Amino acid sequence: MKVYKFGGASVKDAAGVRNLLDIVRDQSELFIIVSAMGKTTNALESVFDAYRTGDLATAQSKIDEIAAYHQAIIDDLFGEHRTLGQVEALISELQRFITTVPYDALRAEERYDRTVAFGELISTTIISEWLNFAGIANHWVDMRRCFVTQFRHKDANVDIKASKHRLRASIENTGVGVFVGQGFIGGAPDGTATTLGREGSDYSAAVVANILMAESMSVWKDVDGVLNADPKIFKDAVKIDALNYLDTIELAYSGAQIIHPKTIKPLQNKNIPLYVRPFGDKTKPGTVISNDAERVKMPILIYKRDQVLLIIRSKDFSFVMEEKFAVIFSLLERFRIKTHLINNSAVDLGLCVDASWHIEELIKALEAEDFEVELHDNVGLLTIRNYNDDLYNRYVRQQNHIVRQVNPESVRVVLRETNF
Repeated sequence: MKVYKFGGASVKDAAGVRNLLDIVRDQSELFIIVSAMGKTTNALESVFDAYRTGDLATAQSKIDEIAAYHQAIIDDLFGEHRTLGQVEALISELQRFITTVPYDALRAEERYDRTVAFGELISTTIISEWLNFAGIANHWVDMRRCFVTQFRHKDANVDIKASKHRLRASIENTGVGVFVGQGFIGGAPDGTATTLGREGSDYSAAVVANILMAESMSVWKDVDGVLNADPKIFKDAVKIDALNYLDTIELAYSGAQIIHPKTIKPLQNKNIPLYVRPFGDKTKPGTVISNDAERVKMPILIYKRDQVLLIIRSKDFSFVMEEKFAVIFSLLERFRIKTHLINNSAVDLGLCVDASWHIEELIKALEAEDFEVELHDNVGLLTIRNYNDDLYNRYVRQQNHIVRQVNPESVRVVLRETNF
């Protein structure tokens, strides 16, 4: 058994879905994990935002756009005026949820997960039907019933031990060797939908690979493999042929869009190699991530956008000691806010975090605990591993940074977005 994961950009249109067919056609034992098509997750977040603010007319308009986008792909694949009953049922279910279930601020994240989960449910339904139509018999798998997660929304972890029997039972006695399941989503013990964090489809595929003891996992992307920098930002980016698990974990933690940070451990535990391969040409080898690769020595540049810098200090200017750290980090956990850089002095604590609609709530909660909070929005976090003098001078010394951290192997700076 192999596991293939296809991201939203790979299946954003009918041409991408046809290309997926070409990639999987010669595989007889395969579990396919698919993300929502194109920017559907973003569109569903817009639906949720309208629902959250009581603007049901806008929510319905956004749902209509989502339905039209997917119907255009269906028309292109199967011929005009073809409908897929399962897709129409999912759209109707989303509409009913938004219009009949009142928004509850205390259950905001559970409502969010229920909304955005429809993206993967719709995409996998279309792709499963297309593969059947093209002569590749397959079985559609509902990962909400297979992945048992904790009672945590927006960033849940999968309980692999509890999920093992469910996933294996879902593919037994189906009479086929190809399976199509959703990335990004699972189910809490009470049956409610949960999500595994943005870009969590990589993690989904890794858990499937672990449970089914796959020979390999492949992530198909719109680049030739793992690059040492984002080519849209850094013009001289080059491909890395091989990475080890440790390097990959460190890079993912720093914000590199290589692979979801939680992906590596399920693979490493079973020594399953991970291939990052180009969606446009399946003959290219891409990048292999395994235990056997050497540490990477070339410079690696990672720029993480959409960040917020919070400078937190006690109102009485007392030292920020361990007991106050505990209060701060418990609030970060409560509001599901991820921290990517920590910078502390005797009297304040600097945190570079993902921009989120919970930031205002966090600041109010911190102020209630007698902290002052200085907010810097529209910032980015630059990390350079294996930096040299040229890179340091170009991206650190000459930039107007707010925070800088330097050690012998890496440098990290918080920059104004407009300066980069």
